[in-house]
Amino acid sequence: MMALVIGTLKRHPEIAFFATLAIGYLLGNLRVRGFSIGAVTATLLAGVFIGQFGVTISEDVKQCFFVLFLFSIGYRCGPQFFQGLRRDGLAQAAVAAIVAVTGLLVAYGAAVAFGYDGGTAAGLIGGAMTQSATIGTAGDAIARLPLSEAARQTMTNQIPVAFAVTYLIGVVGSALFLSQIGPRLLGVDLAKSCAEFEGLTGPKRREPGMLSAYRGIEFRAYKIPEKSKVIGKPINAVYAGARFFVERIRRGTQIFDAEPNTVLCAGDVAAFSGPRGLLVSELEANLPEVEDAELLDLPTEQVDVYVTSADADGKTLLELSDMPFARGVYLRHIQRGKVTMPFSPALKVRRGDILTLVGIHHHVEAAVRALGVADRPEEATDMMFVSASIVFGALIGLPAIAFGKLHVGLSMSVGILLIGLLWGWIHSLRPIIGRMPTPTLWLFESLGLTGFIAVVGLAAGPEFVHGLKNTGLSLVIAGAATALVPHMVGIFVGHRVFRMHPAVLLGVCAGGGTSAPSLAAIQETAKSAVPTLGFGVSYAIGNVLLALWGTVIVALLA
Repeated sequence: MMALVIGTLKRHPEIAFFATLAIGYLLGNLRVRGFSIGAVTATLLAGVFIGQFGVTISEDVKQCFFVLFLFSIGYRCGPQFFQGLRRDGLAQAAVAAIVAVTGLLVAYGAAVAFGYDGGTAAGLIGGAMTQSATIGTAGDAIARLPLSEAARQTMTNQIPVAFAVTYLIGVVGSALFLSQIGPRLLGVDLAKSCAEFEGLTGPKRREPGMLSAYRGIEFRAYKIPEKSKVIGKPINAVYAGARFFVERIRRGTQIFDAEPNTVLCAGDVAAFSGPRGLLVSELEANLPEVEDAELLDLPTEQVDVYVTSADADGKTLLELSDMPFARGVYLRHIQRGKVTMPFSPALKVRRGDILTLVGIHHHVEAAVRALGVADRPEEATDMMFVSASIVFGALIGLPAIAFGKLHVGLSMSVGILLIGLLWGWIHSLRPIIGRMPTPTLWLFESLGLTGFIAVVGLAAGPEFVHGLKNTGLSLVIAGAATALVPHMVGIFVGHRVFRMHPAVLLGVCAGGGTSAPSLAAIQETAKSAVPTLGFGVSYAIGNVLLALWGTVIVALLA
């Protein structure tokens, strides 16, 4: 039976490929006490296991998946990357760069000390800093080295060995260090510090209404009694500053839409929209609620809006809530990169953010026009743009300068990453071409990375165990140093030089090390979402630099 399975996998490598993905995603989703190894590492290990049977897949398949992943991650991080180059993002970008550069220096020092080749060193920094893209850029750099094919293949196969050993160290070590040791180094009670920060960032006058606007939204009908204080006054003057609105009015047998200057009369039935708690506390004591299905039969909509407006960029949620388009529109979520941001009236909205809005259809449409473009799942992906951009980036990265037998250049993968960054940023300014809805972007990024890792694991399978025996112990030491020393340096610089808030600083360090699990651990310790305020810009900077380090460290050890 086993011989039949092995023979089938060898004859049909496409089956082995998808079996690797299936096992990888299955194992990657398993959690033990809240911890999981993730789909990337699980897919690599699944590929190594199946690769023991001698399954071979063309290197071209690996490269196709990798360039798709690189372009996608560049496209997603583009707005935050260039935001980090602006004045209000420079401090976070600087600390993220320091974390990434320190990681490179520590990995290089460990490689020299332990006699690692370029492949092992690249796997070390990729695993310890939890950046899978380093594997691909290092592979491209190794392909340019003036070595025999056998020597290049041996060096390439060392990358996943080092990555597999150090990735777990990077994930667990960084999460524990930043969430438990980091606050002690800073000398703060992280939960208390975050509570104080949240209390200071929201304006006192509007904070209760603003915060409650993010809870469940309801539409209710209230009858206006005789001698009510709301009679004879424009709607916008009755409850000034409150985040609920009159949407429609029944006057006798007539139903009509309400405008800000509409005046309520005795006997009217008004359809109010707003947070449930606010409606209960402000209206029910004075206005009797009635059942009016016809009046409340309103076309509501929830939609994700990709922010591209220059007018909205840099404004706080409180400032946006005072704009005309915000009437009758409520915010459910706000995402920056892949991270859900904490709600605060003082939170600044940035280009590239995704706002989840809910409200009456025509109100939501007005908000979409003012903020950017709707990110609706049914919209098609501009595949011509995606494909042409990958080609253009590859052509930029391919040229190299020859120094004797050594060829130095950006490499195809780095060129594609840079084009992805550029187009992601341009799309946040002018969303005319290059449409990539969020679900598509997730698919390209997730499948591109795991598909690439699957082929890497299958190719490295036969030599994996041998390489692990030769370098395993030293990799544990080198991985721990590469994972932890950069965060120590980042905390010191961010605290002493830039005077960052402790929770934001720890979020910046997690982003600079591209470690989402570390961010989750910090938030758990902080009992707050404040650390996410430092994650977006630093995550974009960390992604770009750590991807480049695959090329750099191979060149340094060449």
